[in-house]
Amino acid sequence: MFNHIMIGCNDIEKSKEFYDAVLAVLGYDAEPLKNIGPKGHVRYFYIHNGNTLCLTEPINDEPATAANGSTIGFKCISPEQVKDLHDVAIANGGSSIEDPPGLRESSIGAMHLSYFRDPDGHKLCGAMRVQ
Repeated sequence: MFNHIMIGCNDIEKSKEFYDAVLAVLGYDAEPLKNIGPKGHVRYFYIHNGNTLCLTEPINDEPATAANGSTIGFKCISPEQVKDLHDVAIANGGSSIEDPPGLRESSIGAMHLSYFRDPDGHKLCGAMRVQ
């Protein structure tokens, strides 16, 4: 359904360092593709398992802001990876939000979840659905 997710960044290199560390927990072990647009705006493309996460300096030259009510969820393969994703994010400039990483029960089923924000305030989540 999705081709890519693009995140606006105010400090593109700081954001790259954050996502390099966080995405390594999920198995991304390559240097992201760097693109410099015609007006000098920098973008990084993390392409992994058919998915693309993009970091960009806003091309309208306005500050990047986090979308209220939005969450980008990263699929994890174990409860330990959910927690590791959270812990690596915090160790690399992210901030923990909501409840501590762990099992959540709801009407749509049980999931292991962790919630955190990146250095620009984007809400991120590590998630593993319980079968």
